[in-house]
Amino acid sequence: MSIPSTPPLSLYVHTPWCVHKCPYCDFNSHELRGELDSQAYIDALLRDLDYAVDSNVGQRPLQSIFIGGGTPSLLPAACYAELLDGIARRLPLADDIEITLEANPGSVEATRFRGYREAGINRLSLGIQSFNDDKLRQLGRIHDSDQARHAIEIARAAGFENVNLDLMFGLPEQTPAQALADLQTAIEQHPVHVSWYQLTLEPNTIFYKQPPVLPDDDAVAAMQEAGQALLVRHGYEQYEISAYAQSGRRCRHNMNYWQFGDYLGIGAGAHAKMTDPVSGTIRRQARHRVPAAYMQHAGSRAAVSEDRVLDVADTVFEFMLNALRLNDGIPVALFQQRTGLAPTMIRDQLQEAHQRQLLEDDDTYLRPTAQGRLFLNDLIGLFLPEQEVAAHG
Repeated sequence: MSIPSTPPLSLYVHTPWCVHKCPYCDFNSHELRGELDSQAYIDALLRDLDYAVDSNVGQRPLQSIFIGGGTPSLLPAACYAELLDGIARRLPLADDIEITLEANPGSVEATRFRGYREAGINRLSLGIQSFNDDKLRQLGRIHDSDQARHAIEIARAAGFENVNLDLMFGLPEQTPAQALADLQTAIEQHPVHVSWYQLTLEPNTIFYKQPPVLPDDDAVAAMQEAGQALLVRHGYEQYEISAYAQSGRRCRHNMNYWQFGDYLGIGAGAHAKMTDPVSGTIRRQARHRVPAAYMQHAGSRAAVSEDRVLDVADTVFEFMLNALRLNDGIPVALFQQRTGLAPTMIRDQLQEAHQRQLLEDDDTYLRPTAQGRLFLNDLIGLFLPEQEVAAHG
């Protein structure tokens, strides 16, 4: 592969602890036992960043930083001030860098919002999930609807105007009316961005082992259709499967993922994707998931649990897996820019996608049709490596 240039660069920071592991959660999160040594973790993150920054990074400025979890808001603001200062000493930052922190609406975390804003964090993503107290209890959340509203008020008072609200639908025994009521309440809080996605039962979760009673497919489809219409009526554009934004408010960090940009990943369980145009390779890495093991080895090769160079088939699939999530799609030219591969090598798959009316008939753009968005797994499946197709067959 011959990759003409390196793509934009972002940084993902993972904070692995939470107060309580929710029964639906399959992220790398660990219930906090005893005292959290925040300073030791920040030190480990900066050692890890020193290891991660190499010649592949160059002088590309960071376009975004995303601090996810777990519950990142368990750490005090002073820790993030130190972390962001350390990042800025090691890497150039874009003048308009987007810095997101995920936070839960528990009252303890909410009191720290002003400090987070002063530390330089300029985007807040609040894990609301529902404004219905019964549903919150079923989801194992530790906050109630009043605390959720209060957290949004505190965030605004702290100076956050770039706020995302995370909501789910298809919750246990949820009706379409309840799902729309949740969404209407979220809209009334005037966030600039809403992440609205269906609850799914993921392996290695309590819900997967002990499934709750979920709405049937028809009810979920009704929720999704009515909810999308409600969001559009209130000025939110759906630009990705579960992402809705006011004009100019798309999440820049996630857009970099979906457009196959590069990102460093530090923290327990963090993933990274980096391009080396000299060797024409794209490398994926992951850090150790267990916090103690990660902190012990941070700053050395021993902290890396997975390290692989993508082959051609995996590169094609991963590009399409990300890019085709976008309603607008991506220019065909971006495929070659980000992968180093000629579009002719996916000609047969594209032809089949056009024939099945999953992609719009446009030679310059890869854009899913309405049917393609509805049957996105079928569309993406056309680009699966042959061995995986055989395994799924």
